[in-house]
Amino acid sequence: MIAEPVPSSRTEQGCDIPLLVWRLPEPALAVSSAVVGGGIGPCRWVVNATVPMSYDRDDPDVHLREIAAGLGLTGPGVGLLTGVDVADVVAVDDGEVRLWATVGLSAPVQAAATTAEPEPHAGTVNLVAWVPQQLTGGALVNAVATITEAKTQAIRELGLAATGTATDAVAVLCPPTGPAASYAGPRAPWGRRLADAAFRAVLDGGAANLAGPPSWSDRQDRRTGRPGNG
Repeated sequence: MIAEPVPSSRTEQGCDIPLLVWRLPEPALAVSSAVVGGGIGPCRWVVNATVPMSYDRDDPDVHLREIAAGLGLTGPGVGLLTGVDVADVVAVDDGEVRLWATVGLSAPVQAAATTAEPEPHAGTVNLVAWVPQQLTGGALVNAVATITEAKTQAIRELGLAATGTATDAVAVLCPPTGPAASYAGPRAPWGRRLADAAFRAVLDGGAANLAGPPSWSDRQDRRTGRPGNG
């Protein structure tokens, strides 16, 4: 089991903005759709960083590497961004699987849109999962698909006609050595656990997100009395 993420923050534009940091004691094998650390490869750290809903940088990879450097993180890692307050992370266990979700649903979309849609805000559903057995390359990709299917199932359960947001990301980590599992579909042992954990985490996190201020920006605006931009 990898350690729990440690809440932290960084200062940008005069604000203390929250983030979560996973510092791995040993390298893991990871698959991710993230802008930093995307693909399959070794991983020493994971960062999930809140950004304002007005976020418009066109170099998020550079931004995330700056954040990682400021935290003293070195080597390969996975970097994620979201418009929600990462302090609201939802963690779920299922067997030996552990999954963390930050769920922002202020800009839900259908993956196959039939009409032109405006450029989305950075709401974002980010999912980070740990599986205690090495997975083959195919099983890692399968795990991402399984988690994504469960995420969509939870979003539909919440009453939204959506498959996610336009900026969702997934990262699945496992040991880099040992006997490897070849499958992670929803009926394979690890896939079933990943699906159950993802469904519960997105359902719980999504319900809380839809019921309260949808973004870190809105919370800041409520504290300061400024009009929201989310």
